[in-house]
Amino acid sequence: MPCSARVRTSGVLVSSGPTTIAAPANVRRYAQLWRFALGLLIAAVIIGASAALRDALPWIDRWPRAWVIPIAKWISAFFDWLGYSADLGLFKFRDLTRGFSWLLGWPLKGAETLFFKGAPGYHFFALPWITVVGLMTIIGHHAGGRRTALIGGGCFLYLAMFHVWLPSLETFAIVAITAPFAALTGLGLGILAVRYRPFEALINPLFDVMQATPPFSYLVPVAVLFGFGQVPAMIATAIFAVPPMARCTILGLRTVPAAIIEAGRMAGCTPRQLLWKVRIPSARPTIMVGVNQAIMQTLAMVVIASLIGASGLGYNLLNSLEMLRLGEALEQGVAIVVIAVALDRLSQAYAHKGPVHVERSAPWWWRRPHLSLGLAYTAGTVLLAASWSPLRVPPEAWTVTTAPMWDALIEWITVHWYDPLQLLRNFLLLDILIPLRNLFLWFPWVGLVLPFGLLGWRLGGWKLALLVIALLGFPALTGLWKPAMITLYMISSAVVICIVVGFPIGLWAARSDRAGTVIMTVCDTMQTFPSFIYLIPVVMLFKVGDVAAIMAVLAFAVVPMIRYTNLGLRRVPVQTVEAAVAQGTTRFQRLWKVEMPIAFPELMLGVNQVIFMALFMVAITALVGTKDLGQQINRARSAADSGLALVAGLCIAFMGIAADRLISTWSRKRKQQLGIE
Repeated sequence: MPCSARVRTSGVLVSSGPTTIAAPANVRRYAQLWRFALGLLIAAVIIGASAALRDALPWIDRWPRAWVIPIAKWISAFFDWLGYSADLGLFKFRDLTRGFSWLLGWPLKGAETLFFKGAPGYHFFALPWITVVGLMTIIGHHAGGRRTALIGGGCFLYLAMFHVWLPSLETFAIVAITAPFAALTGLGLGILAVRYRPFEALINPLFDVMQATPPFSYLVPVAVLFGFGQVPAMIATAIFAVPPMARCTILGLRTVPAAIIEAGRMAGCTPRQLLWKVRIPSARPTIMVGVNQAIMQTLAMVVIASLIGASGLGYNLLNSLEMLRLGEALEQGVAIVVIAVALDRLSQAYAHKGPVHVERSAPWWWRRPHLSLGLAYTAGTVLLAASWSPLRVPPEAWTVTTAPMWDALIEWITVHWYDPLQLLRNFLLLDILIPLRNLFLWFPWVGLVLPFGLLGWRLGGWKLALLVIALLGFPALTGLWKPAMITLYMISSAVVICIVVGFPIGLWAARSDRAGTVIMTVCDTMQTFPSFIYLIPVVMLFKVGDVAAIMAVLAFAVVPMIRYTNLGLRRVPVQTVEAAVAQGTTRFQRLWKVEMPIAFPELMLGVNQVIFMALFMVAITALVGTKDLGQQINRARSAADSGLALVAGLCIAFMGIAADRLISTWSRKRKQQLGIE
């Protein structure tokens, strides 16, 4: 009888006759290198063949104009018909959308009246600044104790002292209505997705597109359907904020332990009781993360929404940028960050807050001490403000401004750093970026799409290959191949720089607890900045153009690389590291051959997030002189062209989704090889 042996080493098996033995590590490594080299060779052959045949077969090089599918024109015609001509019998579709806007306008008017407008005709003034600051302090103490109280009250005291109170409260009023609206909508969609699998299969691709499409793209359709002003801006903001809330709801409800659900059934809960009294309370921490994300996404949209009529800090910031009053713009941007920090800390505190048990026999004011204190404080401060007007709105004499200081700093940098910065800018532009851009523009569309399709086939089979080819071929089909290539060149450059810069910083954070605390705090702060803020320093240092755009993308998108590098390396088991040390490995060998392979899924997730954030920033960097898809969206917004805006946005989204599918499939296969899942 022939012997039969089966041994697994590093997940690779080699069979030799009736005996199966494990492949040595070097054989596996050579096999991987051979497959990698073969893939590169095939890609090079495809690119070379398509380049050689471009004269004989011009359609290989550039998609013929006669073959372009006029999707943009169809979409524009559809939205024009929907917004101006569609008749539903008793009323037009336009009347329906305007009625929906009117309905949403009522809670928004109530929030505006409460926070900053008041009602002079009824002798009712808005909540005084001293009342709002105190209430935020009380709410912070209820949510997370003394530290959260100081953050909540201190942030709003900053808004009062820096002469941005009224526009800040105007922005806060929009957030106070939009964030709950987006959270409730996302919660409802998440519950439906968990209950009905076909519905989840339908909305998941829709969420992918919504999250990957730059918000600039759907401002024009929203304006066509709902008009301009605060309510349409609120609707556009909610569209952007709903997907993360729905995804967190789905994740939270799906991860409720089966034992808890079974206990609820055994207690006799109906399906509705099981949902609202068992599953949702158990999933509360994850759902509250979704609420936090909805709030942050809402604040991220305040500047962008100002393009269709939203007032407040976003409008003031955009106006200051257009007038090149960079000191004022920075101050207004910091005010948005301050609101974001306050709401972020409050929502996180409520996410981690445990249940509080009190005696039911106690009086209500004892059982609800924070509510009682809040009501008493509000009544007292409103009475004080009624008799002394400086307590209503902070007088200008009580406020300070740092805008002149920032303007002086900008002027000093412009005078003293002009020559070296221009030298660096010219070097990057002439010697690196322009040749790289020309290389991307040289690529035949077949020579770019097919190699990525083969990569998809290699990683995930023919379904992934067809999906990648369809997504990457969409710009060619719609006549936007050239701006798509410029976008791809900018994103590729920015992503490479983000990896080169972010990985060492993340490694440093993982190696040192003290450095990690500081770096993660800086990353948290950077993520609260609205995207427009990053245009201020890059325009100041590098003027307008591709260099400024790529630097803005770098500043905005480098945080996920740092964060996930730190996370992945810290999750490497201590026993594995100690085993590597016992084998006599150097620090570099441990990092390269032990820690990085295990942290590979987190590292690739960081790269994935960098790509999505870079694509999000593309439409915004169009304001500093780029000629990519972002510029197409910007032009469409100016011309109220819904079709071009959506198609250009979909081109950006499809590039992001293609990268996401390839990276996630690769990461999943790597996890299986390592036995992580």
